[in-house]
Amino acid sequence: MSYSDVAEQRETGHEVAGSTTNPAGNQGVQSERARANIFSSGQHAFLLRSPGRSIQANGCRSQLPSGSSATLVQRVQQFFATNHHGPELLVGVLPFDPQAEDYLVQPEELTYARVNVTPQPPVAGQWRVERAPGVTEYQSMVSAALAQMAASLQQLPTSSAKQALSKVVLARSLLATASEPLDSYAVLSQLAKDEAVTAFIASLPPLNGLARQLVGGTPELLVSRHGHIVSSNPLAGSAKRHADPAVDKAAAEALLKSEKDRREHQVVVESILDNLAPFCRQLKAPAMMQLQSTASMWHLGTEIEGVLKNDDTSSPELAVALHPTPAVGGTPADEALQLIRKLEPVDRGFYAGAVGWTDRQGDGEWYLSLRCGEVCANQIRLFAGAGIVADSDPVAEAAETSAKFVALLSALGIDEQGNPLSK
Repeated sequence: MSYSDVAEQRETGHEVAGSTTNPAGNQGVQSERARANIFSSGQHAFLLRSPGRSIQANGCRSQLPSGSSATLVQRVQQFFATNHHGPELLVGVLPFDPQAEDYLVQPEELTYARVNVTPQPPVAGQWRVERAPGVTEYQSMVSAALAQMAASLQQLPTSSAKQALSKVVLARSLLATASEPLDSYAVLSQLAKDEAVTAFIASLPPLNGLARQLVGGTPELLVSRHGHIVSSNPLAGSAKRHADPAVDKAAAEALLKSEKDRREHQVVVESILDNLAPFCRQLKAPAMMQLQSTASMWHLGTEIEGVLKNDDTSSPELAVALHPTPAVGGTPADEALQLIRKLEPVDRGFYAGAVGWTDRQGDGEWYLSLRCGEVCANQIRLFAGAGIVADSDPVAEAAETSAKFVALLSALGIDEQGNPLSK
């Protein structure tokens, strides 16, 4: 039975053998306390809490042999062909770089019921924050990328202009060190207050014997596959939200009218449509992009839906075909990846990769791992990026990364300098 089948039965009140539930009342409180203990204990755990449904996976029954995206589909097929016991599901994370190794496991147990998360207080104590790069250095990176785009266009004949580097997403990183060990579940509980995001925690391979987890609240669905229906919700083009309703409304309206942001968004949508087209007999997207929002950001979004030609097409196959999209990499993809590797001082790891699941039937959901941080002991490494196109302003792009840091920094209770937020 697929996760989709189980989720549907949960929604209609039917019981599913072998799954767990979250009882109400005091038992529910104890359930959440137990769940928090699992994530803080260092044992393998996974939680994906989307607006409509949730999945929690505890323990590691078996690990999918790691590899690059080129071999993911084959490895998943072989895993399910040779493993006939335990949950028929793999959960985990895909890295940003297609050449890097993924991390997917078959859990010991699953919880399909809607997971209620009670906000926990942010970590107390002193913080130290290191920037890589700093704001000024990031602006220089943007200027270097703009120069590379101009050179790329000049080196090609007019007839080949579409092959020139036209967009690259550049990220900067913050390494925040606390005076006390970090509680990933407490961070998630703060992020989950925003119902517009999919909150997640995913265990990562240990580092020097220390447990690691990726925790975040992403607004963006890379791709889902449920039966013959495939969906994607790309976001590109962003603006900071404001506490003043009038200013906030003006920011949203300006974003919707921005030629630069609309062009950036259209590049992403066209890429996803082009890459999904070979798999779909029907594929549709609204003619007009829409405003979508989280608690801290406005985004331009487009909801794409298709009908698969072949039911054998799995969610990992679709994820590999799409990732990395121009929303996190650039276009053309190979040229953008080369420039990212050259300019960014910190390897992205699983940031701007994908977090999600796939089952034996090929159903699955994969979300871009954005607004996230990698937690290890008393440290968390955060990333935020901005899409650079020909008329980008280095100062504005640096400001956009600062705005995108807000969600996770607020969950930690600090600003970008490591100072406590005023209450």
